[in-house]
Amino acid sequence: MFQSIKTYKLLFLRLILIVAGIEVSIFFFKKELLFTGIFGLFIVFLLLREMYFYVRNFVLIYSKTIASILQNDFSSDFSKHKFNKNYNDLFHLYDILKNKQKEQVSRDIIYRSILNNIETGIIILQKQDNDWNIFLMNDYFSTHFNVPKVSKWKYLKNQLPSLCEILEEDNFQEIKTSVEIRVNEQNMQTFVLQASRTEIFEQDYFIVLLDSIQNVVEKKEKEAWVNLMKVISHELLNSITPIRSICQNLQDLVEQDSMSAEDLEDVKNSVETMLRRSDHLQKFVEGYRKLAMLPTPKKEKVELQYLIDNCLQIMNPLFRDNAVKVVNAITLKRFINIDAQQIEQVLINLLTNCIYALKDTFDKQIYISAEAKENRIFIKIIDNGNGIEKEIENKIFLPFFTTRQEGAGIGLTLSKNIIEAHGGYIAHKTEDHKTVFEICFIED
Repeated sequence: MFQSIKTYKLLFLRLILIVAGIEVSIFFFKKELLFTGIFGLFIVFLLLREMYFYVRNFVLIYSKTIASILQNDFSSDFSKHKFNKNYNDLFHLYDILKNKQKEQVSRDIIYRSILNNIETGIIILQKQDNDWNIFLMNDYFSTHFNVPKVSKWKYLKNQLPSLCEILEEDNFQEIKTSVEIRVNEQNMQTFVLQASRTEIFEQDYFIVLLDSIQNVVEKKEKEAWVNLMKVISHELLNSITPIRSICQNLQDLVEQDSMSAEDLEDVKNSVETMLRRSDHLQKFVEGYRKLAMLPTPKKEKVELQYLIDNCLQIMNPLFRDNAVKVVNAITLKRFINIDAQQIEQVLINLLTNCIYALKDTFDKQIYISAEAKENRIFIKIIDNGNGIEKEIENKIFLPFFTTRQEGAGIGLTLSKNIIEAHGGYIAHKTEDHKTVFEICFIED
């Protein structure tokens, strides 16, 4: 604003000088000073010429700068004009917008690079008038479905009619379903289709994600195998390494001509250690076999209250030895269709975990409740122990994961498998600083 006022002052000063020059020239002509009057007019001509080029240059620079901003073209270089303070505000605005454009371009490049490296087919549609145009198609989508990066919906429809027809049938609304698409003239493949619609700055966008079910399953299977192999290799090395070391030591002892009492004691200790490690390996293998060979549930109608009472009776000696108070608040009179032996094993596993969680608690309590809701039976087992640490919350159902020295790490995994085999689920959460395990069955 200050620079604009200064510019207007300079223009006004030039006009005053020109008007004054004309008045002086006229005065000299009236005094019949012809040559002086002509010289005055020459000076006026030079002032007019200088003012013309000043205004012309001023207008040209402004016009060029404004045109660059409007056309989003920031390739012009105005550095040679920056010495002129009259353009400070304009050039400052130009530089701000230029830097913002650079940031935006950088973000676009990064975002597109991220989308192009995701192994999920992604297309983003943009609505213009009543038609949809393709705003973005990532490399995976283009390569996997052998579709060129077209810009019009009708071209994509010619390439992938099965996909486009589903989207059109739902009128480009949010959808989550499976779709079969023929890829590269091969057999039909099943994909998970997720689509969502959003509006940004009055622009309508439709985002489509396609995941191959085969890829998802293979990825999950691979992760599961990797985790399982880590556990198995860890357990095997933990047993084989000390056994090998002991065998080497025993070999050295038996190669001696005579064996002292101290050497004999070493042999006994070594054999005991190998037996302990062998027992540990045997338990590990048995645990794995339990998980891998879980029998199909033999379901029958069992009264819920009878099932809980029976489990509490089995666990009662442990409750007494550990000074644990158990509150059975189940009053629900329902029969559930289950394999009683397997579900008893689940409840015993959960109650055993509760006892372990309560070992450092003064007032040890376990609370058991049940409710029926929306054709489902929910059983809750709550303890007031230390709770599950956040660092291990996502690991407690993993095979062979345990925080107990004597634990095998299969109790919760086996429990989860049993409940899921019954068509239900088991979950855990924290309520009022208490650990809650919830079992859900669907009522038949």
